[in-house]
Amino acid sequence: MQKNERQWWHDAVVYQIYPRSFRDSNGDGIGDIPGIMQQLPYLKELGVDVIWLCPVYRSPNDDNGYDISDYRDIMTEFGTLDDFDALLAAAHDQGLRIMMDLVVNHTSDEHEWFLHSRESRDNPYRDYYIWKDPAGYAEDDTPLPPNNWGSEFGGSAWEWDAHTGQFYLHMFSRKQPDLNWENPAVREEIFEMIRWWQDRGVDGWRVDAIGTADKPEGFPDDPYQEPGRVTSSMRFVNNRPKVHTWLHMMNREAWSRGGSAGEASISNTGIVTVGELAGPTPEDGVLYTAPEREELSQIIHFEHVSLGNDPRFDKWSLQRPGLVELKRVLDSWQRGLHGKGWNALYWDNHDQPRAVSRFGDDRPEFREASAKALATALYLQQGTPYIYQGQELGMTNVEFPSIEDYRDLDSVNWYRTVVEERGELSAEEALARVHARGRDNARTPMQWNAQPQAGFSGEVPQVQPWIAVNPRYPEINAAAQQDDPASVLNYYRRLLRLRKGTLREVVREGSYEPLAADDPRVYAYQRVWGGKRLVVAVNFTSREAACPPEVHAALGEDEALLSNYEEAATTSALRPWEARVVLREAREV
Repeated sequence: MQKNERQWWHDAVVYQIYPRSFRDSNGDGIGDIPGIMQQLPYLKELGVDVIWLCPVYRSPNDDNGYDISDYRDIMTEFGTLDDFDALLAAAHDQGLRIMMDLVVNHTSDEHEWFLHSRESRDNPYRDYYIWKDPAGYAEDDTPLPPNNWGSEFGGSAWEWDAHTGQFYLHMFSRKQPDLNWENPAVREEIFEMIRWWQDRGVDGWRVDAIGTADKPEGFPDDPYQEPGRVTSSMRFVNNRPKVHTWLHMMNREAWSRGGSAGEASISNTGIVTVGELAGPTPEDGVLYTAPEREELSQIIHFEHVSLGNDPRFDKWSLQRPGLVELKRVLDSWQRGLHGKGWNALYWDNHDQPRAVSRFGDDRPEFREASAKALATALYLQQGTPYIYQGQELGMTNVEFPSIEDYRDLDSVNWYRTVVEERGELSAEEALARVHARGRDNARTPMQWNAQPQAGFSGEVPQVQPWIAVNPRYPEINAAAQQDDPASVLNYYRRLLRLRKGTLREVVREGSYEPLAADDPRVYAYQRVWGGKRLVVAVNFTSREAACPPEVHAALGEDEALLSNYEEAATTSALRPWEARVVLREAREV
């Protein structure tokens, strides 16, 4: 691919589906592939182009599908391979592409490769994973881990296997052993699997946790660990040089080859890939996504969603991100990748709390305005928008009364550690942090209507979903918003139509210039291309905010092309969570 060459995904919008929580078609309380098929018209009307499916592969579900036991089969709860093929065909018929989750940093410990690997030290599959001898033995003969690395989900990243007398590495759950990417046989297994799915018609890949694949040579101790505590070693392990080498190999050996599904596939226009990478800088982002490097199409980073993290408890924080810092981060990624790489634009996903609760204001009087404001601020920047299921409705966080109500392994493990093992927080204090930042905030069932269980199981409302529904579903649901022109859902539709229509060129190609970067209340910027100047101004507070002079000058007196208030503004001040979008001739400013 040549530098700056236009690709179909430059104008596309991606919609992320967490299948377990999207739509239950058979009344078992678990979302499934036929349920997704039922809602394709809804997604088409929203204005999306790509459906990203969180893992649907066979899995024991220790980490809700991110622990894969068979890369070439479908989880029974979700359906069959025939169901998946039917979804592909139906989506393609409507001009929608399917992006799968590619989880290849690790497998499940129930994958046949790992079952063989742990049979003996000389098994041919032994080197598919990372096995190490103990560093020594404690006084009671307990084997000591090879180093001090910590798992992302708590505790040591090493698990002892008594049968073979070695530890295996798991940067996530102990049931998610890390693959050994240094082994050429492992790489070829993965490339062949990717080609197999592309031949079925898959159009793209979201590459999970790939920045963790290259481990430091010699497996030295993590210098960031604190004495007496074991914390995640991700920042020590992530974004090492061979990740680039292996991504380039994946591109060459699999992604660039497309598929062989013929007329049934639309992937002959190019496979899209987006990499999930923790801790990269914008400079790293260019290395990952510059077209001439032939690695990834786009990058998902965490810098903006990590703002306000706690020095002691990391993401388990009650602190609200400051707007000036948020602008600094997003501005740096816009300017850093412009003309060089490509951003994935997101607020919500399956690992994050609901954006309207974290960055907006989910109180009833401000929820709708802030949900619209957040979408406006982000989705008119350069990059590919990613919308997570329910975000287009303004779905909010949920506060379950007990840790027993949570299903997320990460949340439950952290709670047990800080409350029961270390005694660092009271049960109430820890639960408040889970309420604020836990992943189950994003994983409650999609809210389709005001019927029992939010219509998640269709005509079987008495079925209890796998996780409880957010109790706010009677007021926040798709049916209630469908025909309401002032709803969050219809605002998203208008915004996406503008992005693909009137604003297409300036959004895709335009320069990015921050306005009033130090203002703590107003987020504003302008984009310039082809004689057009797009000005975006958003009040990020629940009070009226004075419009900074340079923002007021940029907006001018023109009528807003898009606003989240029905009544036209009568003053230059921005109302609570007001978003104004103006398109002007560049020479007017």
